Amino acid sequence: MTASADDLDPVIHPAHRLRICAMLHAAQEVEFAAVQAHLGISASVLSKQLAYLSEAGYIAQRRVRTGSRYRVWLRMTRSGREAYRRHHAALVAIVDGG
Repeated sequence: MTASADDLDPVIHPAHRLRICAMLHAAQEVEFAAVQAHLGISASVLSKQLAYLSEAGYIAQRRVRTGSRYRVWLRMTRSGREAYRRHHAALVAIVDGG
């Protein structure tokens, strides 16, 4: 099966979500603050984008208490990784003239 523009995922496609997915796909787990710093966006903007990905079942979040603060760790789910790979293949196919 060859990837095409029809395989673009509307949940992943917006720029911030695509960058979040790329970052999480490359790692097992990434802290919220690291994703926020990498993207250069506010916590509220990141939270909104994560909500879309979470509702789609593409990411999971875990809260860890360290002292008096909570840290949020993010990871891609299996379905999120599969969706990202399909989306990435579609983008490559488009760029390669497919």
